Amino acid sequence: MALIAWSDSLAVKVKVLDEQHQELVRMINGLHDAMKAGTGKQVLIGLVDKLKDYARVHFKAEEELMRKHRYPDLATHRSEHEKFIAQVLDFEQAFTSGGAVLTMEVMNFLKNWLVGHIQGTDQKYSPFLNQQGIS
Repeated sequence: MALIAWSDSLAVKVKVLDEQHQELVRMINGLHDAMKAGTGKQVLIGLVDKLKDYARVHFKAEEELMRKHRYPDLATHRSEHEKFIAQVLDFEQAFTSGGAVLTMEVMNFLKNWLVGHIQGTDQKYSPFLNQQGIS
C-alpha cells in the first residue's frame, strides 16, 4: 500500500504543478517501498538524492510562476521551501555518514510535510494563479 495516495484534495488546479506534485508523491512512495524492502543503503541514498533534486526543480517552477504573476506571499512560500530543503540536506548528511537510518519517522516527516504543504500553503496560491488564467 502506498504511503501517500493522490487525491483531489492535493490538486492545486495548475496542471504543471499538479503533475510535479504527483511525481513527488511517486518518489516518496518509491523511497518508502525501497525502505520496506530492505534495499541497500547506496540505493536509498540515490533515491533520497533524486527526491531532493526533484523537489528543487519543482520549487523553482512553483516560485517562478508566483514571481511572474506577482503572488503577494511569495517570500513566505519560498521560506517554507528553503526550510524543507535544509531539513532534507541535514537528513541526507546524517544518513550518508551513518548517523541516521531511513525509518518510518523520516518517511512520515516527508509525507506529512508534502501533504501539509500542498493542502495548506500551496492551496493559497491556487485561486490566485487560476484568476491569472493559469490552470
